[in-house]
Amino acid sequence: MNYEDFYQDLQPREKSVKDSISSLQKLFKAILRETESGDVKSLARDLSAMEETAADISSTLKELVDMVDDFDTQAYFENGDFAEQMLAVCKEKGVDVRGEFPVYEMFPFRVKLDAENQDVYIDRKKLQCMRPQSLVDTIQLNQEKLNKAAFNPQVFANELSDAYDLALMKQNRRPGTDIYLTSLYKLLAPMSRFRKDYSQKSFAFDLARLYISREEMTKSGRMFQFGPTREHPKSIRILDQNGKEQFLATIRFFEEES
Repeated sequence: MNYEDFYQDLQPREKSVKDSISSLQKLFKAILRETESGDVKSLARDLSAMEETAADISSTLKELVDMVDDFDTQAYFENGDFAEQMLAVCKEKGVDVRGEFPVYEMFPFRVKLDAENQDVYIDRKKLQCMRPQSLVDTIQLNQEKLNKAAFNPQVFANELSDAYDLALMKQNRRPGTDIYLTSLYKLLAPMSRFRKDYSQKSFAFDLARLYISREEMTKSGRMFQFGPTREHPKSIRILDQNGKEQFLATIRFFEEES
């Protein structure tokens, strides 16, 4: 099954309905004029034409209903066609995607396919969508919105610095020690209700923007440095300015003279 084939089959009939509705509107306006002027002959003719056009619409709508009923949405999800076509669209549009059915990551979003209910979830938001191309377009639009959102790398670095100092105290570590970024996230969003508004994916996206900014100093003048960028169980995956994945595990803050 392929939604694009289904979409192409629907379009001519949808156009037919649109054209017929346009004809009905014109005929109705004519009927109003004929009624007002007393042109009964034209009125009878246009009413007959309107009746035929309405019958055509009804027939086409019945065809559309039958086509939609024949499209097995459950099989489309369960047999993997939706996921396969979604991945193909991601490749075509250059959207980075990782994971396997039913959960994928399209940085910084988590996409889950609910085959049982034929629903799609972007993070916690349910999206009624059975067209892979439309889903990927939605992801790209949301990514663009995030990229355009105001972001001050120094302000974010300062917030990380404050969390870092708190982590040093809690872990009884020396200044300048590398601290896992996941530990800082838990300090920035200490309660579960906060994590709903600021998920770890959102944190990863902010880290990516800080990484891309190439900023190396907080507003207060402290230097900072990410740990080795390699995959690690506690590392956070981001995409750099070239769309290439990087893995950030730790960060340390220190005074410039040290």
